[in-house]
Amino acid sequence: MNQAPKTGPVEGQIHEALASCREGWRALRVKGPEKVWLWVVALIVGIAAGFAALLFRKGIYALQAVLYGAEDVRAIHSFAAGLDWYWLIAIPALGGLAVGVILNTFTPDGRAQSVAEVIEAAALNEGRLGAKPGLASAAASLITLSSGGSTGREGPVVHLAGVIASWVSVRIGAQGMTARDLLGCAVAAAVSASFNAPIAGALFALEVVLRHFAVHAFAPIVIASVAGTVINRLEFGDITEFALAGEEELAFYVELPAFLILGLVCGLVAALMTRSVFLADDLGTAISRKMRLPAVLRPALAGALLGAIAIAFPHIIGVGYETTTRALHGNILFFEALAFAVIKVGAVAITMAGRMGGGIFSPSLMVGALTGLTFGIVATGLLPQVSGTTTLYALAGMGALAAAVLGAPISTTLIVFELTGDWQTGLAVMVAVSTSTALASRLVHRSFFLSQIERKGIRLAAGPQAYLLATIRVANVMRGHDDANCADGEAIREAIEDGYMIDGNATLEAGLPVLETSGRDFLAVIRAGGEGEAPEILGALYHVDALRAYNRALAAMAAEEHS
Repeated sequence: MNQAPKTGPVEGQIHEALASCREGWRALRVKGPEKVWLWVVALIVGIAAGFAALLFRKGIYALQAVLYGAEDVRAIHSFAAGLDWYWLIAIPALGGLAVGVILNTFTPDGRAQSVAEVIEAAALNEGRLGAKPGLASAAASLITLSSGGSTGREGPVVHLAGVIASWVSVRIGAQGMTARDLLGCAVAAAVSASFNAPIAGALFALEVVLRHFAVHAFAPIVIASVAGTVINRLEFGDITEFALAGEEELAFYVELPAFLILGLVCGLVAALMTRSVFLADDLGTAISRKMRLPAVLRPALAGALLGAIAIAFPHIIGVGYETTTRALHGNILFFEALAFAVIKVGAVAITMAGRMGGGIFSPSLMVGALTGLTFGIVATGLLPQVSGTTTLYALAGMGALAAAVLGAPISTTLIVFELTGDWQTGLAVMVAVSTSTALASRLVHRSFFLSQIERKGIRLAAGPQAYLLATIRVANVMRGHDDANCADGEAIREAIEDGYMIDGNATLEAGLPVLETSGRDFLAVIRAGGEGEAPEILGALYHVDALRAYNRALAAMAAEEHS
């Protein structure tokens, strides 16, 4: 009896290596052209998103200079402080009126769309975003940030980039995973072009928008992120957004526990900041209904209120980089920093509750730097012999609070390093970020963006097992009444009489729980008739079919996230 020749360990490894090479060559021939094509499209999307971010930023600068007469738009609040009080109120009020007209004309709910809608599109709508509401939201946010709104520019830029990616996906017929990857490419390019942060831009797209780190998405997203950074550097050079006062170092490793406590403080402040925005939104809605205030006037009223606050606290105007830089330099006193942080949180809540535009990232950087500086003044005062500088606490606080608000500890840690150019204080920042995100994620629905989505009744924060049912329509799973394996007409009519029915346009999110609790094999599927008309019977939704469709969706999601 012949036996197969035995091979030694070295020969076996050679055979294994050759087999891997053959498999790699086959994959390159079969899938290579498709991958190269995707990378080319990713580059184009990245360039387009990068230019959109650049033009948005330049537009804010130009309009701010016109409205406030600022020679240096990075020091906008210093120029605003010299204006007469009535201009401080009139400029944001008129800006709010323009925002109200735009949003209530071109968006379905009178709200400016931002990062939350991009995350929702990636999870539920194959990366598709509406062009008209997207462009209207970008215009409204530009006016908001230029006229005194107290928000940031990253949210509108990310959403505008998502609109570009969506347009490209429609034109080339991209579906599913490819369309989501292109959306991630646009987001990465927009973030990197806005902040000269290519590493953080790529990771932000993966961590926050796509919410996975699949290998297949990494290469195109990095290509797009680099393209966005190049566009930024061609215009502004290789400079960081914030210049630190000097080298920041830990005095000793014994100081690290203080940064753990700072992280907990920042996590608590982040949760309060998030909840204050939603509380202010609910309060604004209640007041508007009671006063019967036209929706178009709500942003104008918020703008006037912001202007009134700016008379005493002009630092709330715009993105807030001037105050953030002062905090990072330690040029703000304890009670001043504490007051500025509280007032900024209130201003952000008013801006967003007023249905004006803008994002949450830049305000969270400012509030975080102020919180960190306040904490650092106390910490270094109590234990000066084992303490570093107060500005190190400001830097760590900036990263910790922003990470907790965004629910993005990895990309936010990196973006703080890239914004400041300081890579020597990694231990302090990472320690503070870890505790802040751990605490804040338990006080809100993971992040500010996921909490926004949760308020719509969409449970993205709970994971795909919770929201995938909302992506599967009953009509796509049911058995038609002419199907041989469908219940007969009499059984379906009995189900309708017993109240066990569902509309064909509904999703399994509504149907599967009823099947689970009722113990029935199927629900009647109908199409509602007109007034006084009997519903049209379409078929039956079977429990086993619903579970099978749900399982396929979960498997497809897992395959995408691990490919």
